[in-house]
Amino acid sequence: MKNALMILGLGLMAFTSYAQQDLFNEPSLVSPEINPDKTVTFRIKAPLAQSVSVSGSLDGDNAFAPITYQMEKGEGGLWTYTTPLLPSELYRYNFSVDSVRTLDPSNSYAIRDVSNLSNIFLVEGGKADMYKVQDVPHGTVAYRWYDSPGNDKKRRMAVYTPNGYENSTEDYPVLYLLHGVGGDEEAWLGSGRAAQIMDNLIAQGKAEPMIVVMTNGNVFQQASPGNGSRGFPKITFMLPNTMDGKFEETFGDVMTFIKNNYRTKDSKAGRAIAGLSMGGFHTANIALNYPDTFDYIGLFSSALGVRMGNVTSTMYENQDEKLKQQMDNGYKLYWMAIGEDDMDMILKGNQDFRTKMDNLGMKYEFVGTKGGHTWNNWRDYLTIFAQRLFK
Repeated sequence: MKNALMILGLGLMAFTSYAQQDLFNEPSLVSPEINPDKTVTFRIKAPLAQSVSVSGSLDGDNAFAPITYQMEKGEGGLWTYTTPLLPSELYRYNFSVDSVRTLDPSNSYAIRDVSNLSNIFLVEGGKADMYKVQDVPHGTVAYRWYDSPGNDKKRRMAVYTPNGYENSTEDYPVLYLLHGVGGDEEAWLGSGRAAQIMDNLIAQGKAEPMIVVMTNGNVFQQASPGNGSRGFPKITFMLPNTMDGKFEETFGDVMTFIKNNYRTKDSKAGRAIAGLSMGGFHTANIALNYPDTFDYIGLFSSALGVRMGNVTSTMYENQDEKLKQQMDNGYKLYWMAIGEDDMDMILKGNQDFRTKMDNLGMKYEFVGTKGGHTWNNWRDYLTIFAQRLFK
């Protein structure tokens, strides 16, 4: 009996040491700690480090700018830093230990943007409440594979259906929501918090129940990194077929799948399209090349005017004539927004596009905001735009 207990004990020790891996290695530090006064304290134990800093969107007026703060070393090699008061927002950050970028080992919540992983936290009590999971009815997010004959491959998209969709027989309007360069079908769900925003807006009666389709705008890929047949490729910012017309040319494959697999309002009045940065560029050109298809168009910090080398595509030709046709066909809302601190190239492209629209007498709404080419702006834009749809 004694031998059996000894063997069992040794087995449990081995199980704890090896089978459970990191289960029992939970850090005891609290980081980040959101204090009652809405300052935030970061902590990391690095007794041998000479320099430790925290970087990220830790300034309320410059969220997502590359701001870095030096941390202070204390007893036992514990490094700390406390921010000034932070307004309600979703923030991201990372540590640098002796110039080596690393995640916060005490924060299990991290998100990928292109190839960079950053920790996140949310300060409640304001607009970020729209980004958190509230006690409201929730929609469903599904990753769907569809045939794309135009790209000669199966591809993946994310589809949000509002609460009640599965148990109803009614048809729903559709918002096609496009990401920026380096993103994929997961970007709007992760950094963009699209599902939480839609859940909360619909529950509050501020937005109509709608289907939201989040595509992968990089037609070189089947799916986001690690989810396609290429396995685990090195993640890169730029991919082949980026803004060369191929995504716009094959967008009909996306719409065909949605029409055939979901109960949708199959009419111009039941369709909207919007996108950020590269996705805004795609949005503008899809709206031009699929005439009389969308009643609602949204450009969020659109990369209008950006060209990738010597790209030639019929999708980008005869823009003036296509704009005139779009105006003559009519639409309910053409909505554009951009931050005043965005890149000069982006600002100029948007101004030039608006000048074309002005010369035609084409109606649109323009919203200029603070900030730059940032997710905190794009979440705001989605929140505003979604409330204007299908009314």
